[in-house]
Amino acid sequence: MKVNELIKKSQEELEVLLEEKRQKQEEMGRLLHQKKIKNVKELWAIKKDIARILTILKSYEAS
Repeated sequence: MKVNELIKKSQEELEVLLEEKRQKQEEMGRLLHQKKIKNVKELWAIKKDIARILTILKSYEAS
C-alpha cells in the first residue's frame, strides 16, 4: 500500500487495517515455517505496510 493512500484514511480505519495486516502476517509466518508459501516477498511487503501504518498512527498521536 502506498503512503498517500494510507494518509487519506482515518485513524480508526488505519487501526482496523493494522489488525488485518498483523493477522495476515501471522498466518503467512505459519505457512512459511510449514514450507507451504512460495512468495516470500509478500510477507516482506506486509511487514513494510505494518511499519508504514504504525508511522502514520504515531504522527496522528503526536499532533
